[in-house]
Amino acid sequence: MRSIAPSLPLEEPPTNFFDAYMARNAPHKNKTLATLLAFLFGSLGAHRFYLHGKKDFWAWIYLAAFSLYCCFVFLASSTDSLVFSILTLLPLATYAGFIEALVIGLTPDEKWDATRNPSSGRQSDSGWPLAVLLVLTVGVGAVAVIATLARVFDLLYTGGAYG
Repeated sequence: MRSIAPSLPLEEPPTNFFDAYMARNAPHKNKTLATLLAFLFGSLGAHRFYLHGKKDFWAWIYLAAFSLYCCFVFLASSTDSLVFSILTLLPLATYAGFIEALVIGLTPDEKWDATRNPSSGRQSDSGWPLAVLLVLTVGVGAVAVIATLARVFDLLYTGGAYG
């Protein structure tokens, strides 16, 4: 008897050796490591390089933003300009790294595996180290934002009299 069920289209086999190798040996991206990289080196885009590789546009944007921040710090130390002093207080790439650490860490394991590890054959199992890392990220991020706001108000309203 003949089946009347529609046949599903088959995936095309990889056309070159590298694609075939990567399909069989897909690396497993660890969510805790990605969160740690975003927390510690998020301003440099290390988590983006880990997750997406060297061709990721946003990883290079993080690196460029951090480089500009370092230039502003150098210029602010050599001049007494209020604009440069305020710009050195706004390491946006650092805050973006903290936010990305929270987004990565709070992603459910099932969704993480579906998007980052579809063919690795392993399942993620985030435990208490990730929870501790998330608490540290919230704490350090909050202190950084409060310190930045305090310094901005000090510079704007007292001319930097308190530091």
